[in-house]
Amino acid sequence: MATTSISFSETPLLNLTLRRADDALILGHRLSEWCGHAPIVEEDIALANIALDLIGQSRALYDYAAQVDSSGLTEDHFAYRREQHQYRNCLLVEQPNGDFATTIVRQVLFSAFMDLYWREMMKSGDESLAAIAAKAEKETAYHLRHSAEWLIRLGDGTNESHARAQAALDELWICSGELFESDEVERSLIDAGLAPDCGSLQESWQNRIQPILREATLKIPSTPFMQSGGRCGRHSEHLGYILADLQYLQRAHPEAVW
Repeated sequence: MATTSISFSETPLLNLTLRRADDALILGHRLSEWCGHAPIVEEDIALANIALDLIGQSRALYDYAAQVDSSGLTEDHFAYRREQHQYRNCLLVEQPNGDFATTIVRQVLFSAFMDLYWREMMKSGDESLAAIAAKAEKETAYHLRHSAEWLIRLGDGTNESHARAQAALDELWICSGELFESDEVERSLIDAGLAPDCGSLQESWQNRIQPILREATLKIPSTPFMQSGGRCGRHSEHLGYILADLQYLQRAHPEAVW
């Protein structure tokens, strides 16, 4: 049976690029689901704009992935024509939006990491990744500031908003550890000065989010257990539903031009 899925050789540099691109694409899609449904009009616009920033980052990264692959594939092929197990995004970004507090907690945890990561990636010996990082960091700094202000409002607000924010943090915390994993795929790039070591960012990340959570009167969960697997293609069931939505048009009309 004919398939619309692509196949490609996944080098360490391509794998790293896809990790960053997939994070941005999947979270951008998740945030776009709030369009028309956010609590207030201003936040409807803000979340849509953050989603657009992330989609823009993913496009730049997928375009670079196509250059690294050099087999004739395009950014659309990488974004829409891979099987679920070929996606390299972390588990955190594919988690459902839940209520508004859940979305905000997810955004704080992820943006606090990515702002640090992009700052370090600006030092990369890969000029293309360094240039993408320089633009993305400015956007991610705003994403963190915006979501942190909302989390403080929710956590230090009413009893209901505090309870929901704490419940969201308790639920999503176990997905945060994967952000700092560095495996053999990344190690050669780290040693070559092409990528930052994610593990080295964890202390700075904790120092960044702790004041936010303290002001929000939220407690960091004490569980040592962390979920992982997204970087090597072991995803939750949620990603399948996202891809069914994202990939429909490309799968139904492959190579269509519009």
